[in-house]
Amino acid sequence: MDKTYQPHAIETSWYQTWEQNNYFAPQGSGQPYTIMIPPPNVTGSLHMGHGFNNAIMDALIRFRRMQGRNTLWQPGTDHAGIATQMVVERQLAAQGVSRHDLGRDKFLDKVWEWKEQSGGTITRQIRRLGSSVDWSRERFTMDEGLSEAVKEAFVRLHEDGLIYRGKRLVNWDTKLHTAISDLEVENHDEKGSLWNLRYPLTDGAKTAEGKDYLIVATTRPETMLGDSAVAVHPEDPRYKALIGQFVELPLVGRRIPIVADDYCDPEFGTGCVKITPAHDFNDYEVGKRHNLPLINIFDQDAVVLSKAQVFNLDGSVNEAFDASLPTAFAGLERFEARKQIVAAFDSAGLLEAIEPHALKVPKGDRSGTVIEPWLTDQWYVSTKPLAEKAIAAVESGQIEFVPKQYENMYFSWMRDIQDWCISRQLWWGHRIPAWYDESGKVYVGRDEAEVRAKHNLGDAPLRQDDDVLDTWFSSGLWTFSTLGWPQQTEFLKTFHPTDVLVTGFDIIFFWVARMIMMSLHLTEQVPFKTVYVHGLVRDGQGQKMSKSKGNVLDPLDIIDGIELDTLLEKRTSGMMQPKLAEKIAKQTKAEFPEGINSYGTDALRFTFCSLASTGRDIKFDMGRVEGFRNFCNKLWQAANFVTENTDGQDCGLSDAPAELSAVDRWIISALQRTEQEVTRQLDAFRFDLAAQALYEFIWDEYCAWYLELVKPVFWDENTPAERLRGTRRTLIRVLETALRLAHPFMPFITEEIWQRIKTQAGKTGDTLMLQPWPVAAEERIDAAAEADIAWVKTLMLGVRQIRGEMKISLSKRIDILLARASAEDQRRLNEFAPMLKKLAKLETITVLAAGDEAPMSATALVGEMQVLVPMAGLIDKDAELARLGKEIQRLQGEVKRISGKLGNAGFVDKAPPEVIDKERAKLSEAEQALNQLVDQQARIANL
Repeated sequence: MDKTYQPHAIETSWYQTWEQNNYFAPQGSGQPYTIMIPPPNVTGSLHMGHGFNNAIMDALIRFRRMQGRNTLWQPGTDHAGIATQMVVERQLAAQGVSRHDLGRDKFLDKVWEWKEQSGGTITRQIRRLGSSVDWSRERFTMDEGLSEAVKEAFVRLHEDGLIYRGKRLVNWDTKLHTAISDLEVENHDEKGSLWNLRYPLTDGAKTAEGKDYLIVATTRPETMLGDSAVAVHPEDPRYKALIGQFVELPLVGRRIPIVADDYCDPEFGTGCVKITPAHDFNDYEVGKRHNLPLINIFDQDAVVLSKAQVFNLDGSVNEAFDASLPTAFAGLERFEARKQIVAAFDSAGLLEAIEPHALKVPKGDRSGTVIEPWLTDQWYVSTKPLAEKAIAAVESGQIEFVPKQYENMYFSWMRDIQDWCISRQLWWGHRIPAWYDESGKVYVGRDEAEVRAKHNLGDAPLRQDDDVLDTWFSSGLWTFSTLGWPQQTEFLKTFHPTDVLVTGFDIIFFWVARMIMMSLHLTEQVPFKTVYVHGLVRDGQGQKMSKSKGNVLDPLDIIDGIELDTLLEKRTSGMMQPKLAEKIAKQTKAEFPEGINSYGTDALRFTFCSLASTGRDIKFDMGRVEGFRNFCNKLWQAANFVTENTDGQDCGLSDAPAELSAVDRWIISALQRTEQEVTRQLDAFRFDLAAQALYEFIWDEYCAWYLELVKPVFWDENTPAERLRGTRRTLIRVLETALRLAHPFMPFITEEIWQRIKTQAGKTGDTLMLQPWPVAAEERIDAAAEADIAWVKTLMLGVRQIRGEMKISLSKRIDILLARASAEDQRRLNEFAPMLKKLAKLETITVLAAGDEAPMSATALVGEMQVLVPMAGLIDKDAELARLGKEIQRLQGEVKRISGKLGNAGFVDKAPPEVIDKERAKLSEAEQALNQLVDQQARIANL
């Protein structure tokens, strides 16, 4: 083996070998085990969430594959309707062409062309993470088979009365001209205004204060043109007498009623709320309760109409309503209309006040434009009937959430579920399988021929719906459409329901719940048995990673490394605000003054697993990655030591006798316990505890102790052949087993080392990933050997601690005395004294009889036994006292300085709590160190 661990030298070649040999395909003879990859957007590139998610899924798949399960990890990507269409439209715009210039069919050809050339970026990056997905079964949500599944699902749901077309309020993107989902809306905290407007009362009515008008407060004065009512709380004494009366809508001259509704908060503003059902989601619900007309004042660009569109609650046009709007505002864009309307109120003496107001502004995550609640015709799924079965599936235990508390989030959403808007006004996506005749009547079918035949339409002109389906509709079928549904394929029969869905909590409703509803209705099966919910990956300070904060980390930059200049370019490129770019550059230089080092895939994956606790958000710390890169180095160095001592040697594969020492029996016993713990924690989805158990065994037990304790066996020329054989066999077999345990977490380094040692370890096979998972043997757990080695370790640590405290050179041989030694201590000393003398650099070990007086010594305890190191002659007493005196004086000054700071009321009152806590911690550390040095000074002074 190479002396130095170089991850890049092994990672790419091993992945190619695995994929070329089809090792990722289902092939086990055991029970099927399936995970469906959450399909990333085809436009996307790898981010930390993907890296974390993939590390968890791959650990599970490799674990179950090695257990002999017939594993399928199904990969694929989502067509990402809005995102992909925007990418291609931008490219066309750069050429001075729009999609409308091309027409629908030619535009879609361009999208497919882009997908073939550039759409595979993220799948190449997933390979770089070592993800062992079955690439031979890669799917795309616009593939022919999946498209057929989407049509089938739509038609069946429509035939079952669960899909309908209706006019309702949606999130409307005025730039993209499409409805979007709540998940595609980002709420931005902004400073705005609250306009207090006077609405005159009619018919001589007065408020309790004697005023002939009501004051309504609004953050969107432009929508007042579409007001249908003013609402007050039914128990508000100020307005109780006015309920049922009317106000005159200013500028429009329309009479609108005063209604009573619990939605109003008497404590907010004046307690009067303008109700605009066609332009506000909350107002829409109020409008339904009071049968108010829906008055739409905007077109698709949020430009004021010359005449409003008025609808009844059932979506029918209200022909009798006076839909006139003031001509002064017709044709104005909404924000310009806002200025003009406020000015008109002011001119009419109806502007009471303008107050600063903090508000959340909804914006489209793709377009960046302010989202407008807009009344429009869309296709919907009636979700309440579907939700009932989906709730029951979790309540009955057919589906389990891990951690369990996320079931409450799921139930909360599902029990208050609203119908799902599934249509989008795009060209890229699954076109809705619905056709209209000349009268506007709609027909649904799998294709036009089916529609004509089913409804006897002959050659009557038909027009297909222009809209496409929400991408969440097709991804809602993901677990079964990718396996061949609606055909009953062997893969569908074998691998559905799937076993685990690994996902973040933020899409439990948008994706997880919809998959459950769709699968139960269309296949009569749950889509998965377990939902493992992980937290979001945040930066080291706990902040969400975002481009605007400049704290985004690219997993591939951590794996491959990146120079500072390139990192700065990535983080600040395209930023429109120079000051923000400058701030982010400054932060980046402070955090990564030399860029990011190359750590390799295994170190990053192990970091992710070590952080994967029960559902909490993850603070990502680069220090951990560095620590686990050191862990990989440690494992590599251990493998070098093993091969140096086993290559070409008898490692116990023959029938020749092999003797196991207490040290060998101890490490074998510790291995059994580690096998139990790692397996138990992986079964429980506690990847952090599994990684911890593995780390502690490999680093602390095997590398730090076992390799050290067996060195005398190889140093001593008189070691019996059977002892050498037993130690070599243990040395290499324990390493080989540890590699199998570590493989799901660190696939590359474990494969590379395993290939170098497999023959000497008595193993055959082409790849570690298909080797059996280690199963603990209870009979090999040796409590006696564990107790013996614990005694040895404690004694050696005690001697090391004394050496460190007294500044005794590690190379200097010393004498030790043992006081209060029991018979068991004496037995252990007899067995392990030669090893202790060599490893702890001891000249003599003397057991003191009861009553013997020991010289002035430094002391450590091993149970009841005292380990004494006589100090005389080991140190220069005067020099050490002088050194200690200076250090004590420095620490006393430090304690005084910090104590004074914490005693200063001005500092304590003004400083943030975290700063005060940090100072208190520093004081505690300084006081503890000072006490230790004073005690050490006293002991040396008495020598």
